[in-house]
Amino acid sequence: MHRGRCPDLSSISHSPTHAPAERLPADFYLRDAVEVARDLLGKVLCSHFDGQLTEAVITETEAYAGTGDRASHAFGGRRTARTEPMYREGGVAYIYLCYGIHHLFNVVTGKRDDPQAVLLRAGEPLRGIDEMRVRRNKTAGKSKLMAGPGSLSQALGIHTKLSGVSLFGDELWIEDHQLVVTDEDIVVGPRIGIDYAGDDAARPYRFVLTSMP
Repeated sequence: MHRGRCPDLSSISHSPTHAPAERLPADFYLRDAVEVARDLLGKVLCSHFDGQLTEAVITETEAYAGTGDRASHAFGGRRTARTEPMYREGGVAYIYLCYGIHHLFNVVTGKRDDPQAVLLRAGEPLRGIDEMRVRRNKTAGKSKLMAGPGSLSQALGIHTKLSGVSLFGDELWIEDHQLVVTDEDIVVGPRIGIDYAGDDAARPYRFVLTSMP
């Protein structure tokens, strides 16, 4: 599966023609990671740190399906201090450090002790773009501010110290801006960079928002 082109979502930013945004309810997260990964496309990830509110439309996700998924950090029931947030009830953040550099943000899904999660791989800046540029050390443009999971976290100020934080608090949360995403707007395919997972590497657990209706 190719990387989907990032849609132009500027026209929907705070538009009066859209219903008021609402935070996702608890039951949204208490489902299978694959379902949640698909349904997170078009939702808006929000962060509020040091008085700075930043928002981004989620445009790419990957599902990790728990103890039976060899690509998951919880495969085989592995349970460590780092992965402990994955074993909590859905609706918390699981954030880990990749290559000692990138802070990767995951949404924990499902019921307690069923460690499933969705990695947010890319987004489209919606609000607080100037602050995102400062965090990313970018002087202009926004097309590559969130082109990968590490840059998405950096632009939104997300750090591993927030792993385990509730997505119903005042620092990190996800909103529904009533953007309608159809199957025609999505490309589905295998996840990236998990060759070690054997046959599980071919699972169609990656979802990319390629266009908006």
